[in-house]
Amino acid sequence: MTLKSEETRADSLEERITGALVGAAVGDALGGPVEGYSPEQILERHGGRVHGVVGPWNGDAWRTARPVAPYHKGDGHVTDDTLMTHALVRVYARVRDHLDAYAIADHLVPDLMTTPRWIPELEAEALPLHRIFLAEKWLVARLHYGHADPREAGAGNIVNCGAAMYMAPVGLVNAAHPAGAYAEALDVAGAHQSSYGREAAAVFAAAVAAASTPGAGPDSVVTACLELAKDGTRTAIEKVCEVAGRYTDFESALAPLRRAVAPYDTVGPDYRAPSLAARRPSRLHTIEELPVALGMLLVARGDYRHAVLGAVNYGRDCDSIATMAGALAGALGSPVPKEWATTVADASRLDLWQPARTLTEVTREIFDRDTGRRRAHEAAFAALGGKRRADHGTGGTRCSD
Repeated sequence: MTLKSEETRADSLEERITGALVGAAVGDALGGPVEGYSPEQILERHGGRVHGVVGPWNGDAWRTARPVAPYHKGDGHVTDDTLMTHALVRVYARVRDHLDAYAIADHLVPDLMTTPRWIPELEAEALPLHRIFLAEKWLVARLHYGHADPREAGAGNIVNCGAAMYMAPVGLVNAAHPAGAYAEALDVAGAHQSSYGREAAAVFAAAVAAASTPGAGPDSVVTACLELAKDGTRTAIEKVCEVAGRYTDFESALAPLRRAVAPYDTVGPDYRAPSLAARRPSRLHTIEELPVALGMLLVARGDYRHAVLGAVNYGRDCDSIATMAGALAGALGSPVPKEWATTVADASRLDLWQPARTLTEVTREIFDRDTGRRRAHEAAFAALGGKRRADHGTGGTRCSD
């Protein structure tokens, strides 16, 4: 086996981070215009499956057709999934170290409520706070106005995929270290979510870290998730991925994957009319998005285009499902179609590649910090006599004196 040079390894890190972040944004943009609908409705509306960038569901009436959400979803516009992901990258760029719940209060919340940015779905410059969903506005209400302890601020929020959808940067900062990504995301997400919403954020970050590991594939990503996931999240991933392994095309997998996740999903069959038990804390349930994204990754055998189109045509919360599937496939190294990335970047007026360059630089800095901290710990532990040494007289080991 030929060892790769340091330069090659550095390039590989940047490629994986770029693949994950660009892949997530493109998946988000493709899924946005069909979010909330069923596979059957998508099929009827578009005269077939969605195979790329499409226009708004309601055409030119996008601003008035659904007044509760007057957003221009479609035509290559990213949604709040990408806005939040890029905001978290900016937090890493400021802190330049691992994050915790306090970093969310100190840096993410001010970013959302003080700095106007171009919001593609509003076709205007505005505060990100004016676009994000109620579950994300909770961050501002609880942390800025309520002065809640950041570590507990997520308790009481709508339990949904709101924290999970933007956790890819945590996985990338912890590339090839799923357990580290899980622990960091669990802390970060405590400011935003509780119960299985918080758990999904941690498991998704771990999945991205696992996908960034050299030699990784869809199966190893799922294995890493199952080793870390708890309660209903773990069970749902196991059941959905067991079903996904039987399929190689997303069309035939759409209904089986929904049936597999349905017992663990609290929202119910009508996505726009959630059940009374929807989005409440539970140890038995899960968000729908993460298990389905992992299932589509398996169905696609890690191929970006296939995984994202499967997620998009699944419907329901498909912008977030496609965000997650796109991040995972991109982190595995499957190329994001150039025509999609260029269209989304141009339509959204966003540089999709700059956040990846920034996060790559910060990730290297954090790794250097971790190495220094680890070496200091090793030296201190050795000074305590904690290291074991070979006992040549018995062939075993003993604690040093």
